[in-house]
Amino acid sequence: MKKMKPTSPARRQMTVADFSDLSKKKPEKGLVCGKRRISGRGGNGRIAVRHRGGGHKRLQRAVDFKQIDKMNIPAVVAALEYDPNRSARLALLHFEDGEKRYVLAPQNLRPGDSVVAGERTKVKTGNRMQLQYIPVGYKVFNVEMNPGQGGKIVRSAGTSATLVGIDGDFAIIQLPSSEMRKMRKECAATIGTVSNPEHNLISIGKAGRVRWMGRRPQVLGVAMNAVDHPHGGGEGHSSIGLKAPKTPWGKKAFGVKTRKRKHRSNALIVRRRIKKNKKK
Repeated sequence: MKKMKPTSPARRQMTVADFSDLSKKKPEKGLVCGKRRISGRGGNGRIAVRHRGGGHKRLQRAVDFKQIDKMNIPAVVAALEYDPNRSARLALLHFEDGEKRYVLAPQNLRPGDSVVAGERTKVKTGNRMQLQYIPVGYKVFNVEMNPGQGGKIVRSAGTSATLVGIDGDFAIIQLPSSEMRKMRKECAATIGTVSNPEHNLISIGKAGRVRWMGRRPQVLGVAMNAVDHPHGGGEGHSSIGLKAPKTPWGKKAFGVKTRKRKHRSNALIVRRRIKKNKKK
């Protein structure tokens, strides 16, 4: 982590990531493609998500979250690279059969290290195998929800899940949110912790840096005209003049349930993330 010199009020609190651990090379040409920005618009071209647009150009890296077709083929870490589309770092693997692929880089992985994915492999940082063969208590990431589906959870910078135990056909995992849930023991996971653990310490510092990320400004409803928002109108930041705050589309913003009920089974959840308050 690098702290900027206070040459201006914006840079006084600004911090940026230290990229000294990354390899000084351009992205692998055969594993990247252009990424088109949609700026929060839907299929009809209208804004579906507000406050999106602009931002720096990005290249989309092809990241392999499965490694199913590379089972038991050793690979050497050729480079550690930056990815603007995620908080974690990427590792460029050179497989023995000559193919190259990007995977999520675990912490403490260095160029020159060897990794392998298989049904059952050596317990080592960066190796990928089924949960049933990983010793209890080990930290894992890029965990599958269903066998063969590819890693879906525990993929952001500095996160890891803990294998708590094996119960019949299921493995019990404690997620970063403290939720404990069951998954099929045939699901695969990578041993270790996701790289770039200091990502949450970054202080953006100035509004322009947010614009580089593709975020546009948000404006309070009371500052708008009456035609633009239920809170708008009046002289300057006047009172909203309503009993309850409303969304830009006229619905109540607080105190009203707006989420649809999700018909999901809780059978695989052993302990929820948030404990409900017990009635006295």
